[in-house]
Amino acid sequence: MADLLFRRRAGQLTATLARVLGLEHFDLVEDVVQDAFVRALRTWPTAGIPDNPGAWILTAAKNRAIDVLRRQGRWREKRDELERSILPPAVPQVGAEHTLLAYFSDEIEDDELRLIFAMCHPALSRDAQVALTLKAVCGLGTEEIARAFLTSKPTIAQRLVRAKRTLRDARVVLEIPAANDLPERLASVLEVLYLMFNEGYSATAGDHLVRSELCAEAIRLAETLAGHPRVGGPPVHALAALFLFQAVRLPARTAAGGDLLPLAAQDRSRWDRRVIRRALEHYRRSAGGSDVTSYHLQAEIASCHTLAPRFEETDWNRILDCYDELVARDRSPVVALNRAVAVAHVQGPEAGLLLLAPLKEEASLKSYHRLFAVEAELLWRASRPSDAHRAVSKAISLATSTPVQDYLKDRRREYLGKAS
Repeated sequence: MADLLFRRRAGQLTATLARVLGLEHFDLVEDVVQDAFVRALRTWPTAGIPDNPGAWILTAAKNRAIDVLRRQGRWREKRDELERSILPPAVPQVGAEHTLLAYFSDEIEDDELRLIFAMCHPALSRDAQVALTLKAVCGLGTEEIARAFLTSKPTIAQRLVRAKRTLRDARVVLEIPAANDLPERLASVLEVLYLMFNEGYSATAGDHLVRSELCAEAIRLAETLAGHPRVGGPPVHALAALFLFQAVRLPARTAAGGDLLPLAAQDRSRWDRRVIRRALEHYRRSAGGSDVTSYHLQAEIASCHTLAPRFEETDWNRILDCYDELVARDRSPVVALNRAVAVAHVQGPEAGLLLLAPLKEEASLKSYHRLFAVEAELLWRASRPSDAHRAVSKAISLATSTPVQDYLKDRRREYLGKAS
């Protein structure tokens, strides 16, 4: 229970305490929240789960912060705020969608969004902003962040240490930027939400393919941000549409036993039409500007998959057009890999394999299991089962998610049977 609560609420609790204590005490905030969850893991198995687990964790963290501040002689200046209820104020509710589309003045009231904007501080580089926020607010581990950036754990660990040092040295105070300053931080905030959702949609490691709590929180924050009068413009609606077009598939991504089901094998009758309608509304509103962002293009790709009645009716030509435009503006090797998949569907597996050859020389993809899984599928479709077997074995050795490993092992058995 405590582990599940940590995944779902750690960011919110951290944001609530950080709002009171300020970024100058952010290390303390992280420590007391983590300590509270450790206490829960030790206490609850024997004492029982409290009626309100979230409030228990928050109280334990608050009390620990008080103890530390007293020892440091800082208690007086924080006492009044900590002695008041530190739960965030209720957000005014508007209509039937109030749980997802919140009312906003020019300031952001959601504690978690406030902290995300505050952490995306111009004193830091863009990569440092995003990495630190993913760690501090979204609760992602170093390995998960490294996967998001296609780099190593030591690199991310060093980046996080340098980012915290920079904030301390610059005496950055935790505060929401002024309304006029919000747009300059928006790109980093959207990238945080994007990477947060991606980790939820396909977990880096563990026994579960999906971390639904991360997906749900990314959607909540994106839709909340879309309702903000200052920054809730077309790019935010495009990101929300992308999330929802992908989230609609979540119930069908695994079989009853938890086995991974590829898109072609999913039961589309399990896709929630209400979520699709929400995605379409955000996508319609994303067309209100003159700029087309990468989120617009990715939302269009996701819509092609989601709106196709059957996998065989997927508009791969339109998807390839979108990837052509994405590659022109984003030199990411992952985008190039996804484009190779689209090319294979339009022009055949051999055309896709030609595009994979240079990607295998990319340093950032040498440990990326999906590159070799894609290669294996294309080799299989090109009637080269022995080569497919070798490629999928490489993918299995690199994958850290148990459901992904199990799926790839099933594919390897199929390749091996054909090869023999």
